[in-house]
Amino acid sequence: MSDVKWERLRPFLPVSNGRCGRWRDHRQVIDGILHRVRTGVQWRDLPERFGPWKTVYERHRLRSADETWQRLLQQVQAAADAAGEINWDISVDSTIVRAHQHAAGARTDPPPASGSKGAEEMEPPGRDAVAEPARPPGGGGVGGEGLGRSRGGFTSKLHLSADGRCRPLSLIVTPGQRADRTQFQPVLEKIRVPRLGPGRPRKKPDSVTADKAYSNGPVRHFLRRQGIRHTIPEKTDSQAARRHRGSRGGRPPGFDEERYKKRNTVERAINKLKHARAVATRYDKHGYVYLGTAAAAALAIWIRP
Repeated sequence: MSDVKWERLRPFLPVSNGRCGRWRDHRQVIDGILHRVRTGVQWRDLPERFGPWKTVYERHRLRSADETWQRLLQQVQAAADAAGEINWDISVDSTIVRAHQHAAGARTDPPPASGSKGAEEMEPPGRDAVAEPARPPGGGGVGGEGLGRSRGGFTSKLHLSADGRCRPLSLIVTPGQRADRTQFQPVLEKIRVPRLGPGRPRKKPDSVTADKAYSNGPVRHFLRRQGIRHTIPEKTDSQAARRHRGSRGGRPPGFDEERYKKRNTVERAINKLKHARAVATRYDKHGYVYLGTAAAAALAIWIRP
């Protein structure tokens, strides 16, 4: 990590509470985590310059369990929003991720609780906290770990929203066979960009663009209730059904062709995420660890100068 990136990230990192003794330098450990995210190397094969591999792995696992990566991502987004650097014309899409055979066989042990040893070290100062750490579900089979069977085989699916500058705003991991439209509302509800000063976090985009996979009644009704402008093409069979009903079929939904041309922003955000090999291929056994891996990759995108 360059000095410029480190200076953008350093102000948001948690500090030691003094109750858990000394712990390894943030920059060295984060460099090790980002090296593994970028290269997909096995944890045991991390270069020695990053310190003991088990320390780096445990730090990543704990930060994934208590959602520290997501909170850091929100804090960096908050700084960008305060500087007017976020384009709130967002796009939503998903991508299939092939799971390596090493991703199978997770134990059913739950992730470490937020009050456990080690997790206390990751706890950010109360003044800078932007979200309460949640305890994600633990094991319970491949379905509980975001693994499933799809046309691509043993896969996970990464659902995300991206701003107009091709940067991920929110991320969700599901089994590979999960339909895109079922995760549309959770993806939008997970957008949470805090204010640096007083005020509620921003959750509502200016507009949303998505492809035909999200063209159904519940998605459009949700967007209308929220008062969010949207551009989603209508499916061919829906058009035929509407025409068949005649005047009872109602008017066709509005569609802005020029706005839809910008939907490639989310596809480019996916390409940026998949430059990280540990995101493009899932090696993590637990779903919450893989989500932390994807969030760390997104964080690396946001801190680029």
